[in-house]
Amino acid sequence: MNNKEEKFLEVKGEDGENLSPKLAPGVKNYLIDIDGTVTEDVPNEEPERMATCKPFPDALKIVNNWYDQGHLICFFTSRTEAHREVTEKWLKEHDFNYHSLLMGKPRGGNYHWIDNHIVKATRYKGKFTNLVQKDASIEVFKD
Repeated sequence: MNNKEEKFLEVKGEDGENLSPKLAPGVKNYLIDIDGTVTEDVPNEEPERMATCKPFPDALKIVNNWYDQGHLICFFTSRTEAHREVTEKWLKEHDFNYHSLLMGKPRGGNYHWIDNHIVKATRYKGKFTNLVQKDASIEVFKD
């Protein structure tokens, strides 16, 4: 199921109007950072390093496995549009499979994502593995 269009289901509101599509059951939409997550932490101020850094082998294996399983892979990076060409070349050179690349993610961390869809966040701490179930405390809007 690598065809991106097959992964989306049509959704209608109570009044029959079209709503944003929903992913098919079992399909995940991975947003994956690049610097410090799938390769060494390279700041935007040193773009020459973006072309020569090496991928973390476990990250390459896991990301491509998720892609092969039919999940959507989007690299979401703080690199700017000026870094798009070197980033796309780097991803291709190192055989990362992906569906999209979003540039310009806010820098600095401490993200608080607010969305009308379920969002699951996993902090990378130096070891890229398959994901496991874990109970955690989260902040949510009051019902």
